[in-house]
Amino acid sequence: MELHRLYSENLIVLSVKNNLSRWYNQFVKRVFDLVVSVIGTLLISPFLLVIAILIKATSPGPAIYAHMRLGRHGKMFPCYKFRSMVKDADKKLAAYLASNPSAKAEWEREQKLKNDPRVTRVGMFLRKTSLDELPQLFNVIIGDMSLVGPRPITRSEVCKYGTYFSDYEMVRPGMTGLWQTSGRSDTSYDRRVRLDAWYVRNWNLWLDISMLVKTVRVLLSKDSGAY
Repeated sequence: MELHRLYSENLIVLSVKNNLSRWYNQFVKRVFDLVVSVIGTLLISPFLLVIAILIKATSPGPAIYAHMRLGRHGKMFPCYKFRSMVKDADKKLAAYLASNPSAKAEWEREQKLKNDPRVTRVGMFLRKTSLDELPQLFNVIIGDMSLVGPRPITRSEVCKYGTYFSDYEMVRPGMTGLWQTSGRSDTSYDRRVRLDAWYVRNWNLWLDISMLVKTVRVLLSKDSGAY
């Protein structure tokens, strides 16, 4: 029995099958991730160095930072990103939310702010183009993440997944996924959860390849939905 639900142009089919519960599918996915991420990292390494230099030259602090995220089997891991925020960003966020009720409600609902006062000028560009996420290629090589998969979440977000959390923790979170090609930051949280569940249950290698191609198209478009 299948449940059908239409979201814009995406047909979400939640079914009793679960493709990524099979070990051989996970093996194929891991080999694909490893080969593509290693080759990709080698090819763009000069570009990564340029971004790191720009970050260091325009604001104090490290070029790359790690934020703890929830991975496969509920294991916490350091998710790498190019730093797009000012130093002491957590303190600045707490002060900002305390004085802005509407921003606090947005943060509690989406875990993101459309107009985040912590973001630097270079960071704003990196986020808009998603270049800040390129260091996650190292997460993929290590084995903490996948090229395509559910959006990596914090422990505080688990309650938002409800019964779908079992799908999330079965696989490695991804650098990109259905949510990123379906509106990204403009996508509601509930829709993100359902997109993640659909991906896990209906995975195939061609889906990963098509998601990577679509991600490039979205990022090259004028309105990628990122912030």
